Amino acid sequence: MRKVVLYIAMSLDGYIADSTGKVDWLNGHGSEEENVDTYSAFIRDADTVIMGWNTYHQVTTELSPGEWVYKGLTTYVITHRKLSPTENIKFVQDNPCRVVEQLKSEEGKAIWICGGASIIHPLMQGGLIDEYYISVMPTILGSGIRLFGESQDEIKLKLVRTQSYNGITELVYVRR
Repeated sequence: MRKVVLYIAMSLDGYIADSTGKVDWLNGHGSEEENVDTYSAFIRDADTVIMGWNTYHQVTTELSPGEWVYKGLTTYVITHRKLSPTENIKFVQDNPCRVVEQLKSEEGKAIWICGGASIIHPLMQGGLIDEYYISVMPTILGSGIRLFGESQDEIKLKLVRTQSYNGITELVYVRR
C-alpha cells in the first residue's frame, strides 16, 4: 500500500499562508548558501501530488505561471470546478478521503499532500496521512490559514527525524 505524506511548510505559529492566502514569507533567515535541498530527496519517492483548487491556482498564477513545477508527477486537483484534464493534471470533484483511499490501493510511489487546509484537514481526521514532513519557518504571522484546524480526535505521532538550516527546522513524524 502506498504511503501518504504531508510535505508542507508553516510559520512558527502554525500558519501555511497569511491572511490573504500569500506564501511569500516562506524563506529562511539568512542567505541561499545556508539552504539545504531536502525537496529533491523527498520527491524521488513520490509520483502523485494532491492539492486543492486554491493551491493549484496559486501555483499557476503566482508562484510559477510559466511552467508547471510538478511535471514528473500525476497531479490531482480537488475542486468543484468542471475542468478538462491535461496529460498529468486531473481535476476531481470528489471528497479528498475517497480520492486518497482509491490512490492508496493502486500501485505506485508515495502520495504527496501539497495543500491546502481544506484538503489536509479531512485527510488528518480520516487517519489517511502516514507521514508529516513539516518545515517550520522562522516567521510569526499572527493570523492566516492554519495548518492544523480544530480536531475531535487526537493523532499520535512519533518523531523520526529533524534537521535545521537557515533558521528553518524540518520535523518528520510518522503515525504511531
